[in-house]
Amino acid sequence: MNRSTTITVLAALILGLLINSVFIVNDKEHAIVFQFGEAINPNVDKGLNFKLPIIQNVKKYDSRLQTLDEEPDRILTVESKYLLVDSFVKYKITDVLTFYRANNGSFNSLNSLLAQRTEFELKNQFGKRTVTELVSGERDELMNTMRSGLNDVVADLGIEIIDFRVKRIDLPSNLSNAVYERMRTERNRLAEELRSEGKEIAREIRAIADKDKVVILAEAYKTAEQIRGEGDAEATGIYAKSFSQDPEFYEFTRSMKAYSETFQEKSDVMLIDSDSDFFKYLNQSKEK
Repeated sequence: MNRSTTITVLAALILGLLINSVFIVNDKEHAIVFQFGEAINPNVDKGLNFKLPIIQNVKKYDSRLQTLDEEPDRILTVESKYLLVDSFVKYKITDVLTFYRANNGSFNSLNSLLAQRTEFELKNQFGKRTVTELVSGERDELMNTMRSGLNDVVADLGIEIIDFRVKRIDLPSNLSNAVYERMRTERNRLAEELRSEGKEIAREIRAIADKDKVVILAEAYKTAEQIRGEGDAEATGIYAKSFSQDPEFYEFTRSMKAYSETFQEKSDVMLIDSDSDFFKYLNQSKEK
């Protein structure tokens, strides 16, 4: 081997070593530097980095949000009734060294462990609730509780649970009808209570209105009687004053009133002596 060939080989070897000693970590990755199989740098900075060729190697892991979406689970409620629960978990790596040691750097292994712990936590939470609560009311509370509970049990996996969602809760066919009937019965009961309360309020309003009507009519009658009494008193006063001034005219007026009241109807018949005082002014009219 001549000198030029040797130089070429050495240059190629040096270039290869240089290339093998440089690596780049982008914003979507975590990286760990290993030396002889042992992790020596789990906190590699983003960007351009260097390592010792041959004796050191680098493993990179996705730092983006990951999704675990398994098949629906059969979960038992506090009433010992099964529900089919379809859910998913979103997580990300927060401690890459812990993640590597717990799962040997395998997302498949991690997802398997996370699925088991998710199912266990679901059973724990569903076991505290009834079917009605889960189907109709407490889903948001359940999801928040699940996210918090999962974070407590996955700290040793080097990940953080970002979100937990229940996509669907299905009832077995034999249970669906029973729950529907129960909910319909409850709604009917509530509607009947509201109708009864409405009728009771209506009765109270009518009673108050009737009472007010009686009071108003009584006050009106009282006022009318007072006015009538005052009118009668004033009329009596006028008649008395007239009588004192002209007794003959007063007697004439009373006779005219008596005639008017007596002969209101054409069919009225009275048998009275023509010389009676009742016809005093009529007889005077004939004499004139």
